[in-house]
Amino acid sequence: MTHDQTASGALVPNPLLLSASLNHSGLPPFKSILPEHIEPALDQVLADNRAALKALLADPANHNPTNAVAQVLKPLEELDDRLSRLWSPVGHLNAVMNSDALRKAYNACLPKLSEYSAEMGQNLDLCNVFKAIRDSAQWETLEQVERKVVENALRDFHLSGVDLPTEKQTRYKEIRKRLSELSSKFSENVLDCGQAFSYHTTDANELAGLPDSQLQAARQAAQEKGVEGYWLSLDVPVYLAVITYAENRALRERFYRAYCTRASDQGPFAGQWDNNPLIKETLALRAELAQLLGYATYAEYSLATKMAKTPAEVLSFLHDLALKSRPAAQKELDQLRAFARERFGQEELQAWDTPFYSEKLKQERYSISQEELRPYFPLPKVLSGFFSIVGTLFGVRFVANDAVERWHDDVHYFDVYDGDELIAGCYLDAYARSGKRSGAWMDDCRMRRRRADGSLQLPVAYLTCNFNRPVGDAPALLTHDEVTTLFHEFGHGLHHMLTRIEAAPVSGINGVAWDAVELPSQFLENWCWEPDALRLMSGHFNTGEPLPQDMLDKMLAAKHFQTAMFMVRQLEFAMFDMRLHAEYTRETDVHKVLQEVRAEVAVLQPPAFNRFECSFSHIFAGGYAAGYYSYKWAEVLSADAFARFEEEGILNAHVGRAFKHMILEKGGAQDAMDLFVKFRGRKPTVDALLRHSGLAA
Repeated sequence: MTHDQTASGALVPNPLLLSASLNHSGLPPFKSILPEHIEPALDQVLADNRAALKALLADPANHNPTNAVAQVLKPLEELDDRLSRLWSPVGHLNAVMNSDALRKAYNACLPKLSEYSAEMGQNLDLCNVFKAIRDSAQWETLEQVERKVVENALRDFHLSGVDLPTEKQTRYKEIRKRLSELSSKFSENVLDCGQAFSYHTTDANELAGLPDSQLQAARQAAQEKGVEGYWLSLDVPVYLAVITYAENRALRERFYRAYCTRASDQGPFAGQWDNNPLIKETLALRAELAQLLGYATYAEYSLATKMAKTPAEVLSFLHDLALKSRPAAQKELDQLRAFARERFGQEELQAWDTPFYSEKLKQERYSISQEELRPYFPLPKVLSGFFSIVGTLFGVRFVANDAVERWHDDVHYFDVYDGDELIAGCYLDAYARSGKRSGAWMDDCRMRRRRADGSLQLPVAYLTCNFNRPVGDAPALLTHDEVTTLFHEFGHGLHHMLTRIEAAPVSGINGVAWDAVELPSQFLENWCWEPDALRLMSGHFNTGEPLPQDMLDKMLAAKHFQTAMFMVRQLEFAMFDMRLHAEYTRETDVHKVLQEVRAEVAVLQPPAFNRFECSFSHIFAGGYAAGYYSYKWAEVLSADAFARFEEEGILNAHVGRAFKHMILEKGGAQDAMDLFVKFRGRKPTVDALLRHSGLAA
């Protein structure tokens, strides 16, 4: 079915099918997409794809390796792209404009997508076409990009169970289908539980200490709810403001309990959206899937597509960083405890006290806070500075395009030019709102690829954050931490948008080893700490006055404040993830594993009711299972890559073009370590990361 019927009987084209049609080069018609369009459109595209693949494989000529690259690989890419162009806007809307009807349609499609993916991965005839190409006499004459596509495909066929007997292939499909459902439900539970919490008061004294910007936002939220006073949600900007600034200790504890028990058997909504059963089932199914494919653990299976080779190698890397950073973290905590005791009479620090007194200590030492910096980082100025920096480094321009249809009035769209050449586009959805998943992320809307007709499809990215919305006539004002988040996501975006690879499976972020995919994002964060770059991205929202030198000096002096405590926190997440997937058995107590890791790494033990694991969406509803370590792994690469700019010039266009040509443009077409060595002239070392973290000897 390609049309819907209106009440009057008129046939209306399904906008998702139009968007996914092979002759459609435009962007998704977001405001025309309704939940009832989704399942019929997916059914149609999957049926069309299956028929097209069957016809391809039925032609004996296509099994000849001489013809297969042109006659099979390119049409196969067309089929994948058509499905991507249909599903990308659906998945994105489910994350940023969630509703009951949309969620129902989305979830109804997940089993169908999982089944189709498993079918493709277990298609032995198709796998044999790729094997024939690899084993043919002309293999060495193929372009490197084509060889990489074939090599990755053969690896993925194996990981999809193409070699398994029929009964095990069936079980593989069942597992994949169920894991897809569990991932979606995990994410929904975190969203629903977080949005169920609110705090309303008419007494401003209860909110003493909160920044004026947050109080204004809370007043505005109350007005929108039709009540007097102040309305606070559990959205990340609100939660961070309360836990960091609220003088009311009971209020801090209330928010902490709600936040760290989301979707668990603890806290104010204990058991209502409990993710514990989902976690247990997910881990069991992952282990079974890995063993079906011949891997001892899911961790080993996960590392088959990463730079690191074994769980032992990853854990050794993490333990080494912990050894170097934990003593400094303990010293930082001891200093904080002494400060809270001596200055405020606080004898015992709880988890909801640490951010509050840390901010007080930071103020005393450096006389600077994130809130004091907000007026100097209005979002329009930050974006202007970002565009100037990447223009200097990479020679690209971002031009606002308001004619492009978007899903919400807050969303912006930019065309991206390299010189005078239009090379990409991106959506920026910056603000928190109801029905929008928390956190920040980048995803792809379109991939760069050369179509079968010879035309070029340009890459388009989604960039999503959850900042406070503008209040009154003022623009959105960011903390410096939020500026860093924005640069991080734009780093992912540049990796996707600046690619010059024209084969979709290895274009942009596709085909990049997962533990290298954070390199461009973490790399770009470094400019948020450089005075020359900060001058470009800061200016008071009222006066335009640049960030005063004394504030800049204080901010830079405070750069390494409690960086060791932050380091061990990240190592805790990474070790928990890797151990969970490397050591899992049916008897594994997930929370006990987390407690064991904390006993080894953490310097401040959270309260017993903390259930961080139940909202750890990165590994249970994202792509980071047995891969969270990649943040630290890639941080070694990014710090060492940035060190070349420190050596040759922070805004050195020559070095910027080298990074663009050797890293950003190559996508996943070459090995990540080979690309790094080409840029840096050697393999990476941990020295720059330790120096940037203030942990160098």
